[in-house]
Amino acid sequence: MTAVLDKTESTQEQSDETTRQQSDEALERFADGLAWPRRAPVLHSPSEHGLEYEDITFTARDGVPLEGWFIPAPGSNKLIIANHPLGFSRSGIPTQLEPWHGEWAPSGNGFEVDLVPDYKILHDAGYNVLAYDLRNHGLSSAANGGVCTNGVTESRDVVGSLEYARTRSDTREMAIGLFSRCTGGNSTFLAMMRWPVAFDGVRCLVSPQPVTTRVIVERRLSVIGLGDRLDDFNTLVRLRASVGLEQRVPQEWAKSVHVPTFLYQVRGDILTDPSDVQAMFDNIPLAEKKLQWIEGTTARWDGYMEFQRRYMEFQRRPQPMLDWFAQYMS
Repeated sequence: MTAVLDKTESTQEQSDETTRQQSDEALERFADGLAWPRRAPVLHSPSEHGLEYEDITFTARDGVPLEGWFIPAPGSNKLIIANHPLGFSRSGIPTQLEPWHGEWAPSGNGFEVDLVPDYKILHDAGYNVLAYDLRNHGLSSAANGGVCTNGVTESRDVVGSLEYARTRSDTREMAIGLFSRCTGGNSTFLAMMRWPVAFDGVRCLVSPQPVTTRVIVERRLSVIGLGDRLDDFNTLVRLRASVGLEQRVPQEWAKSVHVPTFLYQVRGDILTDPSDVQAMFDNIPLAEKKLQWIEGTTARWDGYMEFQRRYMEFQRRPQPMLDWFAQYMS
């Protein structure tokens, strides 16, 4: 009987060890993906929508080479500078294809997001557009060991885009609005905190779905049954990126936003919590701000398509994002 019990206990110990090893491997993969997200290619072009454009290169505040497009709107003196979410490029993300599909489909985000139609919408509304890839994304250069920091280092790219627009002979006198998506929004918030003077003259900001990294990590850990391993995960992130979750705090950075700001967010997004964006909105110290909830979906990607969908409804009702730009950039 003792031998049987010893064997049972040994088997259970081996099972527990295997489970722990599998959990550790899952944490390692998740931390790798957060620190070094897979680059989305620049698969689409403004020419697909009949737009003339210029391939551009410029440097971030710290000298990192960045790439993008300048899409002119002849006769306009208004410029929208657009960036993108984590893991996207300026043209979007091909989540209908592997390996992106396998990574994102379980959360309901297995469909392509093509961001280029946004630039067509803005162009047709009378705006010049400067769209660029953040560092370690798209065709922009690798930097900081290739790691992404959800705004901490990427904030330098936001300032670089503004400096570039102010040095081009054809854009230096234009009114500027910002279209900063997700991590691009986080980056913009922090850039305003670090280098507020760089935003002098910026008229307004539209920011879909900025997100606190800790919130999205907690959700994803819970989904894979590792909700009790947040501290372990944060240690792995710090070992890779030197920037822990406690340093990625757009709710705090939002307190430094000082231009009229429009946020929008999928309320039922299963990857986040509505209280996160609500706290960012509440912390923006301005009266000139707006928060719009997107209802009827749990897919985060729908929030990035909202700009296009609202535009398609423009003949039936005013398009809120375009109205925001028009209100502050006239």
